[in-house]
Amino acid sequence: MRELPRPFDRPGPPVAAKHVISAAAVPAMTRRTLLAGTGGGALALLLAACGTGDGVASQTGADTTAKASAPPRPGGTLRAGSPPPPTAVDPVTMYDGSAIAIVQLVAEYLIWLDRDFSLKPRLAEKWESEEGGKRWAFTLRQGVTFSDGTPLDAETVKASFDRLLDPDSKSAALSAFDTVLAKGGVSVRDAATVVFTLERAFSDFPYLVSAGNYNAVILKKDYAGNFTKKPIGTGPFLLESYDAASGATFTRNPKYWEPGKPYLDGVQIKFYADDQADLLALQSGEIDAQILSRPQLVGPLKGIGDITVDQVQGTGLTAFTLRTDRAPFDRKEARQAVAYALDRPGVNATVYDGIGALGNDHLFAPLFPAAPGDVPQRAKDPAKVAELLGGQPLSFTLTYDPPSKDYALTVQNQLKQAGIQVELEQRSSADFYGGDQDKDTPWLFSTANLVGWAGRATPSQFVIPMVKGGGVWNGSKYANSALDAAADAYDAAQTDDERKAQAEIIAKALHEDVPVIVSVWSGTVRAYNAGKFTGIQAHPSSYVDFSSVSQVV
Repeated sequence: MRELPRPFDRPGPPVAAKHVISAAAVPAMTRRTLLAGTGGGALALLLAACGTGDGVASQTGADTTAKASAPPRPGGTLRAGSPPPPTAVDPVTMYDGSAIAIVQLVAEYLIWLDRDFSLKPRLAEKWESEEGGKRWAFTLRQGVTFSDGTPLDAETVKASFDRLLDPDSKSAALSAFDTVLAKGGVSVRDAATVVFTLERAFSDFPYLVSAGNYNAVILKKDYAGNFTKKPIGTGPFLLESYDAASGATFTRNPKYWEPGKPYLDGVQIKFYADDQADLLALQSGEIDAQILSRPQLVGPLKGIGDITVDQVQGTGLTAFTLRTDRAPFDRKEARQAVAYALDRPGVNATVYDGIGALGNDHLFAPLFPAAPGDVPQRAKDPAKVAELLGGQPLSFTLTYDPPSKDYALTVQNQLKQAGIQVELEQRSSADFYGGDQDKDTPWLFSTANLVGWAGRATPSQFVIPMVKGGGVWNGSKYANSALDAAADAYDAAQTDDERKAQAEIIAKALHEDVPVIVSVWSGTVRAYNAGKFTGIQAHPSSYVDFSSVSQVV
């Protein structure tokens, strides 16, 4: 069975025009950025995503502007709440937000994916494309050692990616590398340079070895599991203790390569069995921040005391997929009618607590640098719906699994107002994603369905599997040779202008043909006590970077 798209598996935007990025070339953070969901529990949070509309952080409840400008105050222990990881904390196979947060405090990536989806050098100081983007060379930062004193070198990096590319690893990273990088494609040029030879030109490749591919942390060559018992990494903190029931304790890594960081003496992560308990702990002062915040729960806390809720844009979505090869959606007019019947701000408010960015029925989130700005925003238009239907009735069955229930009910109600009748068919998640993936699984073969996609770091990771002809997750059965050609050209583009030109072709085709309705793009929030700590931010993928967090003076 193919790996499905729902697990916390993602990837992001294009690299700079000349495809050479160094510490000096990375843009400053300009927008706030992804992933908290509507389901219950840690895994559900990561399967369905919510988003922000304006990209501006909500900093309420404290005078954070003045505090944020103050110099860092070293010391202190940050207490953060999180659900317990549902499986073992293993960097190679992890998929849930709690495990990812634990690992990210201890181990690092070649590149950090920042909250505005810019790329920030970490263990790699720079990277450069060769052979028209079919080969990439990464220069490693010098003087970095693992917490046990082992030096970082290219052989170590190669071993980390060889491990991920081995099908026996069962790593979610494999889906990100699919058709781009295969086992055997990583080599060493010298002690400080690792080379990736791709199966095809892919201009967004640095995003696939960044934190956007969350399993791509660099581990020692001899890593063989048992991370919580042998937690060796190059990150800012050391894992001192771990208990699967209660939490984890971290102390400052005195050998960390970045001078002066981290500012904190330590971090304590406390596990809470449910979201309400986590929230009460924040309100009572038992914890100072949350790893995974629920927008619907923390929203009412805005403006109360020192609790601040930061929100950011993202790239997750619920895809409303329509079968283009089956009545009634074999007619483009029927698909367009459904799209024009939706009240997207209403979906955002009802389902996503108002923090989503409106979608426009293509697969380029506003956060992606290549996102076209000249495709007119589709809005509710009853007259247009009537014109497209020409007096003919339209009814269909919408299939979904429990995490998409609120979305399904909202769609049913909105379409009913436009005279379109929708019968809802809820399946269990096992049933919805079960069956023969090539013949009859509901999420790929029902007439219309809702599928929650976690955010990706590159638009190609939506376009290629979801709407390209023959795509492995093409539930709409859409085929458009012009889009296919543009998708290939987008991946091979050598300049930002080329990339944007191809993105516009893809976006306009999807907007016109509507094989997939994208009503809202995701975002995420993070609640914390701004009266005690500064530097805590939400991240589009709910990632944590506590290396710059400090006490409030």
